Amino acid sequence: MTAPTRRLSLPEFVMLMAMLSATIAFSIDAMLPALPRIGAELSPDNPNVAQLVIVSFVFGMGIGTFFAGPLSDAFGRKRVMLIGAGIYCVGAALATIAPTLEMLLAARVLQGLGASGPRVAAQAMIRDLYSGRDMARVSSFVMMTFALVPAIAPLIGAMIIAGFDWRGVFVTFVVFAIVSGGWLALRQPETLTEDKRRPLNLSRLTTAAKEVVAHANVRRAILVQTLVFGILFATISSVQQVYDQSFDRADSFPLWFGLVAIISASASFLNARVVGRLGMIWMIRAALAGFAALSLVLAGVWASGVLPQAPRFPLFVIWQVAAFCLAGLTIGNVQAVAMQPMGHIAGMAASIISAVSTVLAVVIAAPIGLAFDGTPLPLFAGVGVCALLGLWLSARLQEEPAELTDPHVGQKIR
Repeated sequence: MTAPTRRLSLPEFVMLMAMLSATIAFSIDAMLPALPRIGAELSPDNPNVAQLVIVSFVFGMGIGTFFAGPLSDAFGRKRVMLIGAGIYCVGAALATIAPTLEMLLAARVLQGLGASGPRVAAQAMIRDLYSGRDMARVSSFVMMTFALVPAIAPLIGAMIIAGFDWRGVFVTFVVFAIVSGGWLALRQPETLTEDKRRPLNLSRLTTAAKEVVAHANVRRAILVQTLVFGILFATISSVQQVYDQSFDRADSFPLWFGLVAIISASASFLNARVVGRLGMIWMIRAALAGFAALSLVLAGVWASGVLPQAPRFPLFVIWQVAAFCLAGLTIGNVQAVAMQPMGHIAGMAASIISAVSTVLAVVIAAPIGLAFDGTPLPLFAGVGVCALLGLWLSARLQEEPAELTDPHVGQKIR
């Protein structure tokens, strides 16, 4: 079979990158309706630990991210994505037969390791083709398309669970990975040519890693992204329990989650439209400031006990929309800020940025999720503090100009 050589149109490229990236969202959000059943079956004495099914996947993805970038720099983006898809399928297959929670968590870590390939290599592939605010726009378009998956994943998961039990969800993960991997193999050309590859060499990898962590602006961007990821993962880990135990809406949870995700997708569209005019840093700061204020005000109101019962659920839904909008308004921008000076080592940079922020985000998200007490108060307070810290760090972020020597700077997105 002849390898594809023709560059994809922007719409098809965005759709493909979104589907590859959506492997992560699908692997997380489709599991949410299954958490009560997993807890009841594998951990009946402490069903709250079932949410570790979410963070274990994220943890594996973060660890795998350390290796995916250097491998993609050495062997090309496509190969790493396709091998990662294979590992992901093995992890999903093991999860279908896991007899204990511990084995299920191990299988989810393996799934996450595999998902790190498409995650990192897709970011590097975008950086191969686009730069600066153009890259931020592409990332926003990818996020906007990608937002459709959280909208439907819990509903798909609930339907599969109703027909085939919670283990059937993992079979769907395998099918999804095969479809997206086939599309990549048949349509997308390799973006990293042989002459630009960096052989796997410990000294070169160490030098590249030092360059990434030595850049003050990149370090700050990594920390901001860590806090945003922590907010997102804590929200996703806890949201099903909040709907179920706080508001007795477990049955309608997939529909509410889908509605929130669809509404929140407008944030990525808004960012794609205005980031070129307002700038990435302004968008990051405005989003963090608004979300921090909302979260801490709601935490105070909930703690005071003065709020009547009737408006509590609508307020929580509004807050959930704001949490997902925060991701759409910041993640693509923070990634672009961090990656901008690292175009010559895009794979390594994407690995370090994504790995550090993801692993540290799990450290933030897990305690917030496990602090669930039957109310959304611990979630409001925990993520509100994270947003404040992110706002403080973003005050020193800078938007660096696109490199004058970058051959892709002149390519504009219409």
